[in-house]
Amino acid sequence: MAKRIFFILFIALVARSAFATNEAEQDSLYNRFQLTEVEVTARALAKDVIVPQTLKGAELQRLNALSVADALRYFSGVQLKDYGGVGGIKTINIRSMGSQHTAVYYNGVQLGNAQNGQVDLGRFSLDNLEEIQLFNGQKSDIFQSAREFGAAGNVYLTTRKPYFKEDEKVHVRGQMRFGSFSLANPNVGVDVKLTESLSLTLDAEYVYSDGKYPFRYRRVLPSGETAYDTTAVRQNGDVNAVRTELGLHHYYRTTGFWRVHVYNYYSERGVPGAIVNNVWRNGERLWDRNTFVQAQWQDEWFNRWSTRFLAKYANDFTHYQNYDERLLPSNNRYTQQEAYLSLANKFRVFNWWDLSLAYDYQYNTLARENLLLEDGVDHFARHSHWLSAATAFNVKEYLRLQASVLMTAVSNQPSAVSNQPKFTPGIFLSFRPYPKIDLSLNAFYKQSYRYPTFNDLYYTDLGNASLRPELARQHSVELAYTIVNRSFSPKDGLSGKAGLSSLSVAISYYYNRVTDKIIAYPKGQQFRWTMLNLGTVKINGVDAKADVSFFLPLRWVLRTRLNYTYQKAIDVTNPSDTYYGHQIPYIPWHSGSAVLGLEWTSRRGDHYGLNYSFIYVGERYGQQENTIYNYVQPWYTHDLSLYGEWGITVHRTPSSVHPLWLKANIELNNLLGQDYEVIQNYPMPKQNVRCTIALRY
Repeated sequence: MAKRIFFILFIALVARSAFATNEAEQDSLYNRFQLTEVEVTARALAKDVIVPQTLKGAELQRLNALSVADALRYFSGVQLKDYGGVGGIKTINIRSMGSQHTAVYYNGVQLGNAQNGQVDLGRFSLDNLEEIQLFNGQKSDIFQSAREFGAAGNVYLTTRKPYFKEDEKVHVRGQMRFGSFSLANPNVGVDVKLTESLSLTLDAEYVYSDGKYPFRYRRVLPSGETAYDTTAVRQNGDVNAVRTELGLHHYYRTTGFWRVHVYNYYSERGVPGAIVNNVWRNGERLWDRNTFVQAQWQDEWFNRWSTRFLAKYANDFTHYQNYDERLLPSNNRYTQQEAYLSLANKFRVFNWWDLSLAYDYQYNTLARENLLLEDGVDHFARHSHWLSAATAFNVKEYLRLQASVLMTAVSNQPSAVSNQPKFTPGIFLSFRPYPKIDLSLNAFYKQSYRYPTFNDLYYTDLGNASLRPELARQHSVELAYTIVNRSFSPKDGLSGKAGLSSLSVAISYYYNRVTDKIIAYPKGQQFRWTMLNLGTVKINGVDAKADVSFFLPLRWVLRTRLNYTYQKAIDVTNPSDTYYGHQIPYIPWHSGSAVLGLEWTSRRGDHYGLNYSFIYVGERYGQQENTIYNYVQPWYTHDLSLYGEWGITVHRTPSSVHPLWLKANIELNNLLGQDYEVIQNYPMPKQNVRCTIALRY
């Protein structure tokens, strides 16, 4: 496999040389297509009351990441549940609040799952994304939908927007990614300029992998004796998935736009089970179909009043089958439907004072074939209403203050419980003592509710229709400092000069408390559990992050990204419990990541880069009791990638040159071949390789 990959890279290099242009054309090609794409924003971060963590553009492509879940590992304060392999389910947990307290938004509209409250981030590719942002608390802009005020943490995924120059009508791109575990991942995208203000985007992707990777599975008894030590190949981790997306973008005047986005995803995959007591479980299969259509319209009048309207319809189908004799047999089909409407308004009273009002409505249904959910009922529905009011004050450049209150009303059908509307406040502030320096002290307090999912309420022999929603209280203080060297331009760096490009550092302390935490509690018989409101969790943590980039002599650029998280998340439900005061499962005390990138750009605009990344997750426990029997070892991975990008002149006009860009990339993941587990008894891949060949025009 390695010889084949290096041979393809060699062919790509030869192709680049064969089509190389002369030196005069090279300078023209670079000047037209590179310098115009560089955008430096001097104080972008200072606009945010709570500074988000962001990955976008070329930075996303430099990471050794296949899906959104892989990229989110490089943010601080994030725990990712990964069950292994390309097709393994991946969910996110921010600051130990639980995955149900984290909302994921796709082009501004939340991705929902009323059945279990979790979004599988493994099904969202990076190839069609322009930006990923993570906010603790909520976005700094009060001009947002009402339900955006309701989550403890928000992840925003923004797809690519088409950009055309004056004489451009069509952009085409295609790539082929392949690698270990029989990975085959082609992707094709087209952008079409229909009129001066209307454009269309189309993106399609196919993913196949047999999921068979070698691993070593070893367990040592507390006495030090080895219980078993096995080398095997992971089975039933195959995946066949197709994703297609279509977008329409229309901009009019200077303030208004509308866009429509259609998304469809279909997958068939094996679910590699846990390895317990050296027994393999490989009898689970999963079929998913996720389809949604969403629309957004926004405009502004008189430079004072802004309006945004969102609408969405989603239809999801899941087929889960288990034929493993060691587990309960099942063959279940679920269908979810969602209808969502949102209207948000913002009014600027004065230049320093804004007000906003938003209302959202959502209707969810869940139907299960074959088996009844509860008491002879096979269909459930939920009506959700959100009403928010918010205000923002800007006192010159010294102080930014935002406050909001959200009313949430949820009713389930059928339900014997009368759910009263819940009110959750939030207050955010940012203080900058020296306006000429991007040094800010940011803080917030916020409350949010997590309503029980359909599974929590109604699942056979498990659900409890009397559950109360979880209440989360968040407190956070952050010190952030940013430098963008305004006296040093990218053109200076490319001409051979050296200097600091940018510096951004931040450190946060937070205290969270979750009450009425929903947990599964055993009834006393095997496989017979029920859901109860019992848990109380206290979370203390520190996040630290730094981003630094330098222009080096001879057109080199050095970029670094560092993240560190400390968390103490303990169960304080009942002092008589044996696990009272213990760290909750799968939350490490220490974790962090480091990314180092070195890039060189030729005078004609060709790019070459070497990137190294390191991820560390410290010791933790797989069960509520922090005993040696439940101890999960720390793990870390080293990843390396090498890439090159070259422009080939294929079309020119009197005013511009249109190049064909060729890019080749090779990734070496888990370079040292460490055996590790993110989730206990689910071994992760050892060394693996991915190679990408891409073209864009």
